[in-house]
Amino acid sequence: MGFSTDAIHWGQKPDKESFSVIPPIYLATTYARKFDEEAPFVYSRTQNPNRKMLEENIAKLENGKYGFAFSSGVAAVTAVMQLLKPGDHVITTKNIYGGTLRVFKEMQKWGIKFSFVDMTQVENVERELKNETKLIFAETPSNPFLYLTDLKRLAELRDSFNREILIAVDNTFMTPYLQRPLELGCDIVIHSSTKFLNGHSDVVGGIVVTNRDELQKPLWYIQRAFGAVPSPFDCWLLLRSIKTLAVRIKQHCSNAKRVAIFLSVHPKVKRVFYPGLPSHPQYELAQRQMKDFGGVVTVDLGSRDNVKKFVENLKIFTLAESLGGVESLVNHSWSMSHSSVPEEEKRELGLTEGIVRLSVGIEDVEDLISDLEQALEKI
Repeated sequence: MGFSTDAIHWGQKPDKESFSVIPPIYLATTYARKFDEEAPFVYSRTQNPNRKMLEENIAKLENGKYGFAFSSGVAAVTAVMQLLKPGDHVITTKNIYGGTLRVFKEMQKWGIKFSFVDMTQVENVERELKNETKLIFAETPSNPFLYLTDLKRLAELRDSFNREILIAVDNTFMTPYLQRPLELGCDIVIHSSTKFLNGHSDVVGGIVVTNRDELQKPLWYIQRAFGAVPSPFDCWLLLRSIKTLAVRIKQHCSNAKRVAIFLSVHPKVKRVFYPGLPSHPQYELAQRQMKDFGGVVTVDLGSRDNVKKFVENLKIFTLAESLGGVESLVNHSWSMSHSSVPEEEKRELGLTEGIVRLSVGIEDVEDLISDLEQALEKI
């Protein structure tokens, strides 16, 4: 079946009691059982019908075997990190989401060791590989600069060193509609389902998908034991949203490319970061690795004062955290998404106070460009 057909139907059937086409919300916390018999559902922290449908659906879309839903993207990242033990070594990217970085710093307290490298060059990963390396964690495209990691080359490099090292990829910005890391040789896919998967700014959630059989039981145990699971209603909302994922992502990509082209030639803009522009240093990789280029555009306006004037004059774009909703948002990375990153580290990454990240929604693109144009005129 095609992607949209699976997104709409996989894991879901009409309700057996009411025959409703859309499955109901199962709010029950506990379930009737028969003595000495196994039951598919016993307690909703362990499993719930809505969560089961969501997990099966997203696993199918990522071409994985096992899906696990969590209460947030950070909870999903934490679950993956709990596969490790003290003394294990992780290689990850320098340019990483601030919330993930917080998790990694907490894990250092528990004896997990980290190497932070520029993963736009896979050779940098090779130099850090050691016997203690158990996980390579990639975020591609990265937040906020949209730098890419060549996932196929990364998997080949890992295979040549030690196939047992896991490769986890944060696929939040792309979704399985645009990029499927498991098909490129990676082992774990992570999503903040709060973002594009849900796409309506009304659910906080996280997803982990894997195709490695040996990870199914440990991840299921971590999910059950630590209990960072989404509510049945959140799972129901996510399934509703995934049904329209393909049509939404197509419009996000179309609008973002038009916005990126407009901004790239505007005299008030110093630089535009977008994988769909030929000026992006990894434009050729983006064409190979991704079906399209995503709905996020990052812009350098030169200074904090310019950013302040710009965001205060926007009419359609809203200054807010997060991304991936149908509505357009603007984020000041220095003070918002990366506020927890020390100033010195931000500057090392090239992150200045003049950087803004645009989450381009699915409004009429002419209105979005007009809004950006009039705000830029105020600088």
